Amino acid sequence: MSDSIYIHNSHNVSNLVYHFVCPTKYRRIVITENVDKSLKQICEGIELRYDWITFLEIGADKDHVHFLVQSTPDYSPTKIIGTIKSITAKRIFADILR
Repeated sequence: MSDSIYIHNSHNVSNLVYHFVCPTKYRRIVITENVDKSLKQICEGIELRYDWITFLEIGADKDHVHFLVQSTPDYSPTKIIGTIKSITAKRIFADILR
């Protein structure tokens, strides 16, 4: 996780930062210390795989997660959070079932 900086592309300079709050299903209390640690490791992998997603901060409570994400104007907030939620959900459920 890094500080917010300006992103310089060939035709624009941007500093788009999004704050996403993702509650668990039915607001169930399922986020433990292990899940929080796994979540942060998964997000580091997402940053490496997708150069247009940068996590500035990740905070988890027992029933929801906060993501502070920086991206480029090429990608909509829907695309960004869809990517994050799909990858993190698959990997966390895989870890739980192991």
